Amino acid sequence: MTLTGTLEAAEAAAPVESLDVVARMLKDHLGAASVSFLITDFTGSSVVRLGTAGSVETGEPARRIALRGTLYDDVIRSQRPSVQDKGQGALVRVVAPVTNRGDAIGLLELFLPAAPGPEVLREIGETAHALAYIVIANRSYTDVYQWGRRTTPLSLAAEIQHRLLPASLACEAAQFAVAGALEPADHVGGDTFDYVIDRDTVQLSVTDAMGHDVDAALLATLLVGAVRRARRAGAGLDEQARQAERAMQDHGRQTYVSGQLLRISLIDGTTEFVNAGHPWPLRMRNGQVQEITPKVDMPFGFPVPHTYRVQSLDLRPGDRLVMLTDGMLERNAGSLDLSALIVRTRDLHPREAARTLIAAVVDANQGHLQDDATVMCLDWHGVSHSQRDAATGADLTDASQPSRKEPYPPR
Repeated sequence: MTLTGTLEAAEAAAPVESLDVVARMLKDHLGAASVSFLITDFTGSSVVRLGTAGSVETGEPARRIALRGTLYDDVIRSQRPSVQDKGQGALVRVVAPVTNRGDAIGLLELFLPAAPGPEVLREIGETAHALAYIVIANRSYTDVYQWGRRTTPLSLAAEIQHRLLPASLACEAAQFAVAGALEPADHVGGDTFDYVIDRDTVQLSVTDAMGHDVDAALLATLLVGAVRRARRAGAGLDEQARQAERAMQDHGRQTYVSGQLLRISLIDGTTEFVNAGHPWPLRMRNGQVQEITPKVDMPFGFPVPHTYRVQSLDLRPGDRLVMLTDGMLERNAGSLDLSALIVRTRDLHPREAARTLIAAVVDANQGHLQDDATVMCLDWHGVSHSQRDAATGADLTDASQPSRKEPYPPR
């Protein structure tokens, strides 16, 4: 199998069948008893089988599989393939991560007649990586992938809310890694998060719309649309905030949205942000968590005269920045020591750290949130880390450590 042949076969198939085609190709090529693709859900708490060729009895549920404590969870967290060889003629189970730029899309699972050698394992890893691109290319044409990502049916408000989130909930680049996680309340509270990488900057936002259900989701749509429109026109943070405020004044029906806009230069690391009545972010540096206490301006749409100040933020290589909404702090969540939890998860990829923080808040509220809980986690590597080996994460500018690896691989 070649990468070109795999992509051509997937493209020749219907979008809903592209994964099945690749699974069949890999099954025939390796003589596998079974090959399947499992997609992760929105929360990262379970997976569901989509593309399958062949069948092997695994003792697992036919459709959705909870991740906690499973082999699948280990592979997603470590981003390294796992080989289970029980010997005595049993099939060998191989599970490889299907990930693109830090976004853990799913898993590739194979049952082989014999343990794979290094070359076969490399080929499986390359095919798994290609599958990530195939999913990304085809998910805009069919609802199958969206179906697989839903642990439970979404309300109308939750459906609107999810469509406001970035297509990939995590991203890794040379200078940074970022990930967001959102757990809707029983009655959706209007939280959103967003990020975008331009040629010279990475920009992040976290917002929290007033109210609940569809009204809050529509208000969030208005605010996110205004910010994206200004951002895509090349506006700075001050203009983005001004246009968000104008949209709220014109169409917000005397409601408001709190939010935080962040912009980091990929050239020199200069960081600036706007705080519109939003909870302060947390920064972990050298294992110590500190609350950043900027000047707080009024929420967008608040019915009193106000302006927005662009402030600077001290961000250094090795820092982890956590932006959140008040659902991470209120009610039973207030009993959590978030700072201690951020320290305990410091070695995890931002994707896993964000999910762990959300899961802790959900557990503290016995699975029923009164307000949306949202968190964005950013690891800043620094502008000097612009040359990194794609396979190992090694800093190619550091000649003294040619084989150094990051706590997590870059893929």
